[in-house]
Amino acid sequence: MALPTPSSTIRRGAFIVLEGVDRSGKSTQCTRLLAKLLSSASASASASRSDPSSSSSAINVGSSPSPSSAPAPPLAVLWRFPDRTTTIGRLIDSYLKSSVECDDAAIHLLFSANRHEKSRELLALLEQGTTVIADRYAYSGVAFTAAKQVPGLDLAWCKQPDVGLPEPDLTVFLNLDPQEAAKRGGYGEERYENLEMQARVAANFMKLQDNTWTVLDAAMGDVDAVSDAIYATVTPVVEACAAGTAGPIKQLWLPDKK
Repeated sequence: MALPTPSSTIRRGAFIVLEGVDRSGKSTQCTRLLAKLLSSASASASASRSDPSSSSSAINVGSSPSPSSAPAPPLAVLWRFPDRTTTIGRLIDSYLKSSVECDDAAIHLLFSANRHEKSRELLALLEQGTTVIADRYAYSGVAFTAAKQVPGLDLAWCKQPDVGLPEPDLTVFLNLDPQEAAKRGGYGEERYENLEMQARVAANFMKLQDNTWTVLDAAMGDVDAVSDAIYATVTPVVEACAAGTAGPIKQLWLPDKK
């Protein structure tokens, strides 16, 4: 089903995606990024209330004015894909935990359907001024399925179901050697967490990079160093969307986009 045409409203929230191999720290960093954005917005609001003429260095995460009778939209939210709370998501969860088996093409289409069923809500949040942080997105779906090396399920085939979805304003890829990822806690709990698979996934991610991507070293230091680097990368994108200089929301992998 085709997405609704994006609103002509320019001031909006930013769509930020974090990607990486399993155990690269995405989930932790997504949570920390959300906290940083909300904290910065709170600091900015406090500064404005105490001194309306002051110029705060805290970023605006993109809230738009709301009528006094309506609750203000959230400044930023965190989503995780797959969304395991939906009917489709629960099927995917059972598959990832190896509770059920599924044809490789069919499970790929279920992952894509899970993103499509959230797309209208995603657009609505962005257009009302809410910044959306996503832990994984279509890039993961393509990278993982193509890494299975099933005849016919190459990168080009895997991208097709997600064509036209909202395109991220920024994708932060946390680059980590799969052998280092394997040393982290919890590794091996889900279906795809083995070294050979993760190495192929990492190679596929590199093939999917485009001009919306920024690659960061997930092993650059402690968790705070990575968090600070992500925040510094995200901040100008969020500010541009809030200021109205980022343009409208684009669509992913349209025929003229490489």
